[in-house]
Amino acid sequence: MCRWAAYAGENIFLEEIVSRPEHSLISQSLRSDEGKTDTNGDGFGMAWYGERNEPGQFRDTYPAWSDPNLLSLAQQVKSGLFLAHVRASTGSATSRNNCHPFVHENWSFMHNGMLGGYNGFRKAVDQMIPDALYSNRKGATDSEAAFLIALGDGLATEPKAAMERTVCRLETLARERGETPYMRFTAAFSDGKRLFAIRYASDKFAPSLYLRKSCQFEGHTLVSEPLDMGEFPWEEVPPNTFLCIENGAITSEVFAPF
Repeated sequence: MCRWAAYAGENIFLEEIVSRPEHSLISQSLRSDEGKTDTNGDGFGMAWYGERNEPGQFRDTYPAWSDPNLLSLAQQVKSGLFLAHVRASTGSATSRNNCHPFVHENWSFMHNGMLGGYNGFRKAVDQMIPDALYSNRKGATDSEAAFLIALGDGLATEPKAAMERTVCRLETLARERGETPYMRFTAAFSDGKRLFAIRYASDKFAPSLYLRKSCQFEGHTLVSEPLDMGEFPWEEVPPNTFLCIENGAITSEVFAPF
């Protein structure tokens, strides 16, 4: 499974999360401690917010550990809200269009998990995407489809309820036509002002998620696995949780798609 990190707070260089820590996201692309796979070398991506409403986006198919452009970008770009992802494919091709984060207008989205038996009902999943959004379907992943379905389910006006509706619809389809595990879903997404995160699974094995208030700068970091083992501990986010970080404050609610 994939590894990801997201940050909301004061402006920092992306490298503070992506490449500088001892167990940075780039390090995790080469050696993951808590992922299903040791390496996450099927591409990478970043989405960050700056002066414009729409996020900047950089994605490529190279392994994150071998791309000097990623290091250079992370050293130069500052942002107070960004998402970064290293990919381990669960079946779809290694292509730029399949790399996270996905963006649409002011929204960005990334995901770690799986929809059991997805290849057997991919057409049915695609049919859940509203016609007005289907032209944005560039890749073949269940993650991108979930993002577009959620946009159609009202993500812009009620993020938690929209995601609950989307996850419910997808998990129901997996239970009817797929296989176990039906749904494993740990995701981060943003509208450019707020950072949201979900940890959920249809079984007891929800993909990992950790949170920490940064010790070096004013902000919060969400990660698939800790970036370091320093004196400031990481808090494990419980399964079935929906988080929102806005203006430095965190709210936590139960995520209940059924």
